[in-house]
Amino acid sequence: MAAVGNDTNMEFGAQPRKKIDYVAEENELGRFFEEYRYEASRNRFVFKYKNMLQEIANRRRAVLEVELDDMFGFFADDSLVDHILGNTMRYVHLISKQADKLMPEPTEADAIMKHNEDRIKFQNRQQILRDQRLQQQRSNEEKEDGAENNPQEQLPPSLMRRYEVRIIPPGKMQAESLRDVKASRIGKLVRIQGIVTRVSDVKPMVEVVTYSCDKCGYEIYKEVTGEEFTPLAVCPTEACKQRKGVVAGRLFQQTRDSKFIKFQEIKLQESPDQVPIGHIPRSMTIHARGDTTRQCSPGDAIEVVGVFLPQQVNAFRQMHLRLLTNTYLNCMRIIRQKKTFKELGDTLSQQMEEEIDEMTEDPDLYSKLARSIAPEIYGLEDIKKALLLMLVGGVTKKMKDGMCIRGDINICLMGDPGVAKSQLLKHVTKVAPRAIYTTGKGSSGVGLTAAVTRDKSTGETALEGGALVLADMGICCIDEFDKMEDADRTAIHEVMEQQTVSIAKAGVTTTLNARTCILAAANPIMGRWNKNKSPEFNINLPAALLSRFDLMFLMLDVPDVERDKALAKHITHVHRHAKHPELDFEPFSPTVLRAYLSQARKVEPFIPVNLTNMIVHNYVTMRQSDHEDAKMNNRQSMLTARQLLSILRMAQALARIRFDEEVSEGDVHEAIRLVNASRASVNDDDMDVANNIDDQTSRIFGLIRDTFNCNDATSIDYTALEQVVTAKGFRVQALDKTLAEYEAMEVIQLNASRTRITLV
Repeated sequence: MAAVGNDTNMEFGAQPRKKIDYVAEENELGRFFEEYRYEASRNRFVFKYKNMLQEIANRRRAVLEVELDDMFGFFADDSLVDHILGNTMRYVHLISKQADKLMPEPTEADAIMKHNEDRIKFQNRQQILRDQRLQQQRSNEEKEDGAENNPQEQLPPSLMRRYEVRIIPPGKMQAESLRDVKASRIGKLVRIQGIVTRVSDVKPMVEVVTYSCDKCGYEIYKEVTGEEFTPLAVCPTEACKQRKGVVAGRLFQQTRDSKFIKFQEIKLQESPDQVPIGHIPRSMTIHARGDTTRQCSPGDAIEVVGVFLPQQVNAFRQMHLRLLTNTYLNCMRIIRQKKTFKELGDTLSQQMEEEIDEMTEDPDLYSKLARSIAPEIYGLEDIKKALLLMLVGGVTKKMKDGMCIRGDINICLMGDPGVAKSQLLKHVTKVAPRAIYTTGKGSSGVGLTAAVTRDKSTGETALEGGALVLADMGICCIDEFDKMEDADRTAIHEVMEQQTVSIAKAGVTTTLNARTCILAAANPIMGRWNKNKSPEFNINLPAALLSRFDLMFLMLDVPDVERDKALAKHITHVHRHAKHPELDFEPFSPTVLRAYLSQARKVEPFIPVNLTNMIVHNYVTMRQSDHEDAKMNNRQSMLTARQLLSILRMAQALARIRFDEEVSEGDVHEAIRLVNASRASVNDDDMDVANNIDDQTSRIFGLIRDTFNCNDATSIDYTALEQVVTAKGFRVQALDKTLAEYEAMEVIQLNASRTRITLV
């Protein structure tokens, strides 16, 4: 017996082993289409499927959606639903036959005219077929019905069918992971979820091929059910076969009389949260036909309902692949789990719109929205405000000459290990409707931009987008940004300013859109921030890349009794209760945040003329201050004209949060405050960089590093190092202080007896 699961994790498609009466069930389906109704209002019933068939006849609808939830209450038992779930394609055929039989006449003038034209065309074809059969009967009286028994000479029902049948599964059927769909689900209706990694072009796929014979003039029809078919070459009719001494006629394909449907191949990969640790994500091929094409794009998180089917591999491919069959999912329905901000704003419910209206009346909304981002992480309010502005974004300006000024905000978080940089990145991917999370060490330049691949189904060269292309109109979170190779990191330069990816490889020269925000997390050059070194040395990123970040925050793990006590209490509460401590307000959920931000991004605020002088004055003041500070500390100025655009972008984002069409003076001041806060976090006066850049500790460590290089070793004796350092005029106490300082930064290690030093 087939296993029957409970309501929470039910295995659908369980069938009894007794023989199924398909004729009786086909009649039951016809009765269901005719009699099913629901109460739309008091004493007013609507015949759902009869109305649907009428819309199809009137050419207002091209899909017949059969919801299995409707059958649960209509039939006495659930056996028919179980049979449909267990052998879906067979019942799609039965449903199509009943729908053809029950199809009403069109009632609208345009539909009637088109219907009559099609009827005349098909009647002419049927008349030709009848004439062909009469001619065959006269020439072959002993096989009177021979032609009628040849299915290739019949007019296929699918040739005249102008709709597609889609089975909608029960609401209690839960989405499964790709690795849970196994051989036992072949032929059954399944519901899976994952991330789209590749989408092919939409191609015409033949459903019915029409041939004509050059000898007898007969029309031959062939239905194609798979991806491949063998074209007919010789006329199979009795008229050609019985001509003695005459070669049978050749068949020529009539493209205009054949029927084609749209076809698209989708590659679906497991979601990262569904992949067990240490395993490779599994993928599945999805075949979308008709109206299910163009429903998703690479990078989308989707839910797919379809039939899990085998696909025969032809003999030539078997020689190389050594597989008899492959598997694919015949798509019935695609549901996008995370829509873009624009789509979310267009499809908000009435209740959500009312909730957003209430939120706009809160004077402290800006702070509450920011604190709702990762409330489990203690503090970091300015950084969370910056992340909120990145999610909202500024207004992208397009000039008449084609030049584009980006509105997306790029942020870099740099700091010591264990300050929750990665957790902030992970939470942003949950809030943003479209986000890609990747790591610098595991990403190549091709993986970030695009790769040239060969389409297996068509043999054409195709571009497969990387992380930055997949994150188009979204956010790309790059962790371990400092671990990237320099050659791979240069691929990001164009994206961060021009927001495009230019490709010139394998004969393909093109430009792809990568309109994405970059949120990067990085560690300093030695793992921890060295206060004795300049920011440029610690950051170790090229100036061309740093200037492209609108904000850069330094997150240091500095011991502080009061802060450490509050942080420890916060962490222990989260660990014990699996939720953040009570705040002075109820944090907004990621769903509410997405809905609010989608509405905010519809606003396109402008900067009034009266604020121009104030913005210019503040920028010039910041520029002069940074130049003087850089001159005093013997370093390069880090403030460029790009920071002026950063202020404008953040001011527009703040106006968007208020649903205001005009940027206010307070918005500009807050944007300048965030820029100054990010600069202050990097150029902290307490570091006293100017006085310590060439201090005793740094010079001693330089001697230690040179000693390692000269000996070409990873560890040396303390005694040998002491001799080298004292020979240069330094004291042993200074050496011990240097070793303790760099050991705390985990650059070097000393053994328990402190007699041997190892370079990490």
